Amino acid sequence: MTTMTFARTNAATTPRVPIADDRAMLKAAAELTRDLNAPRPGVYWADFLASALVGYAALGVAIAAGPLWLTLVAGVVAMLALYRGMSFIHELTHVKHAALPGFRLGYNAFIGVPMLVPSFMYEGVHNLHHARTRYGTSEDPEYLPLALMKPWSLPVFVLIAALAPVALIFRYGVLSPLSVIIPGLRRVVVERYSALAINPQFRRRMPEGDAAKQWNRIEAACAIWAMSLIALVATGTMSLRAFAIVMVVASGVAVINQLRTLVAHLWENEGEAMTVTAQYLDSVNVPPPATLPALWAPVGLRYHALHHLLPGLPYHALGEAHRRLSAVLDKDSPYYKANYAGMPGLVAKIARSTMLPR
Repeated sequence: MTTMTFARTNAATTPRVPIADDRAMLKAAAELTRDLNAPRPGVYWADFLASALVGYAALGVAIAAGPLWLTLVAGVVAMLALYRGMSFIHELTHVKHAALPGFRLGYNAFIGVPMLVPSFMYEGVHNLHHARTRYGTSEDPEYLPLALMKPWSLPVFVLIAALAPVALIFRYGVLSPLSVIIPGLRRVVVERYSALAINPQFRRRMPEGDAAKQWNRIEAACAIWAMSLIALVATGTMSLRAFAIVMVVASGVAVINQLRTLVAHLWENEGEAMTVTAQYLDSVNVPPPATLPALWAPVGLRYHALHHLLPGLPYHALGEAHRRLSAVLDKDSPYYKANYAGMPGLVAKIARSTMLPR
């Protein structure tokens, strides 16, 4: 769902000098990684299923636990594990489904429907973010010039994510069934409330053909689950304590994902089309030796800039690709300019930028 409601800044700024493509970097990225393009189904399934299993087991412990400390510890484990499982939605948009048979079904069965973040909320959306002429423009569903906005925009950007679980229950438990009998509402729900996007101007197209049939089946499952959850709480079958723990964990997943999104790019583009190198430099890698990014930027997301160079590379190959490129590219290559130490420095960088006069 769209998570931002404020508009882009209209402040006048000095025109930026376009960044030309660095041919040496692009050539090396393509040539050195050709043998890494095939996804390994065993890695995907083992990682995904383990994340879901640990997440739900820890959530069960958090609900059943007596001591507060155990509830808190188990809740954090559940949040991180389910966040990792949910992050596989990003891989679904890039990997050919024939290379990972049944993975979309598995994702929706174990994460997408239970967490009300089904695959269709990212498929058909995220690919637009990678379109050569759309990135960073008003047609990019996943871009806002956050570094050029007002200082208050950053905390709002993060805190609004905490409300995502409530919004998703309302979207699927109330709006989905209503939209079946109200055609006008159906279009609004699809266009405005069916995408993991941050650009409030973005509107989805209505699905057609087989895509529409698949969408409807998955959405029906989400609606049944959301309505069942509402009924379980309303009838007292699920205690308010258990429901509150589930919602807090889900809110934690949404907030950590929003924090990760906040530092995935530098957010400095004001709407013009960008070269591939410019898009890379506006994106962020947080490579080793940093260790915490493995938790807050899982499933290859710590190599987000590299991912924009090689969007078809499976997540498990990004670390090796980074090592190969780091070993051959000259130290003055722009490749190294997208590497950062961690989240605190990146947040501070964007925050300082919002405070500059424009």
